[in-house]
Amino acid sequence: MEKGMRVLIIDDERQICKLLKVALGAHGYDVDEVATGEEGINRVALFKPDLIILDLGLPDVDGKEVVRRVREWSDVPIIILSVRDQEEEKIAALDAGADDYVTKPFGVGELMARIRVSLRRMAHAEDEPVIHCGNLVLDLAQRRVMRGDQEIKLTPTEYDIFKVLVQNAGKVLTHKQLLKAVWGNSYNEDTHYIRIYIGHLRRKIEENPTQPQYIITESRIGYRFMGRQ
Repeated sequence: MEKGMRVLIIDDERQICKLLKVALGAHGYDVDEVATGEEGINRVALFKPDLIILDLGLPDVDGKEVVRRVREWSDVPIIILSVRDQEEEKIAALDAGADDYVTKPFGVGELMARIRVSLRRMAHAEDEPVIHCGNLVLDLAQRRVMRGDQEIKLTPTEYDIFKVLVQNAGKVLTHKQLLKAVWGNSYNEDTHYIRIYIGHLRRKIEENPTQPQYIITESRIGYRFMGRQ
């Protein structure tokens, strides 16, 4: 998958860019880099990357603004790579449209895994009628969830939440994003709804709800579905 894929790095730290170019190049990625947000936005249009690695602390504009502006016309995966580790910063970047968040200092192996997950998620067609998630199967046409030959009975709301999670497998979804996707803008502060329904879902789809392997909690941020890696 990696060979020939284009990655754009938007970061003004030369040592980080050098490290990333070597690591990504070794995996067959075609890499370009810029040091400012404005350059990055322009380069996205010209380079047409398959994925963006973006620092938040850019010298001209904040990285979250870059995410918002790119999201006005592109759904290219964006992974934030930043020293800012506050939950509020992560949530704001993800709500702006970023797909994932890795804190500096970082492990190259972890970052490469996050890149592969983001690219794999984008490779799946949005109109894919049947999605396989480990030993689970989501049939979008029939609105059914199966484990082997056994159907898992979900309420309409549980199904809607599960569908959003599965279609964004590997991506961190904030509480606000899930609320907006399922209930609309009017419920975007009622995070307790999501916690209740996630609990119901885990009891139905997880072998051990107390140690979930599919729906993973990103503490105080949201959830990540791990079934399609």
